[in-house]
Amino acid sequence: MNEQSEGQTMAAIQMDLYRDWIDTVKEVFRGSGHPLPAGLSDSEAALAYFMQTAKDEEEAQSLSVQNEDRLKELQSVILTNFESVILPDIRSRTGYTGSDFVFKWIYNKGEHIIEQHSSYRIPL
Repeated sequence: MNEQSEGQTMAAIQMDLYRDWIDTVKEVFRGSGHPLPAGLSDSEAALAYFMQTAKDEEEAQSLSVQNEDRLKELQSVILTNFESVILPDIRSRTGYTGSDFVFKWIYNKGEHIIEQHSSYRIPL
């Protein structure tokens, strides 16, 4: 996925921040005792989440689209800046020397993106 200088191995990056967020939403509903119906689409799950606080369905739909766009943009920024900014920061902060990277969106006292192999964390 990312080109590197001759003699270096290519980085393998796995990331689907929106999927991570959707999975978390489903887990929150499951944990609340009100699981979402099986087979619900991602957009339906997101809408159900935002209906909890939105004044109406139109606002919930707008918040859902904005959130999906935001997470996809964050993913794009990470990929675009991986070689020049993120990889050097991972190496210097964590000492991780591998070439496999798995980025995940998590919520833990705020939103974060973590890289699982190195425990690198990007607070949002």
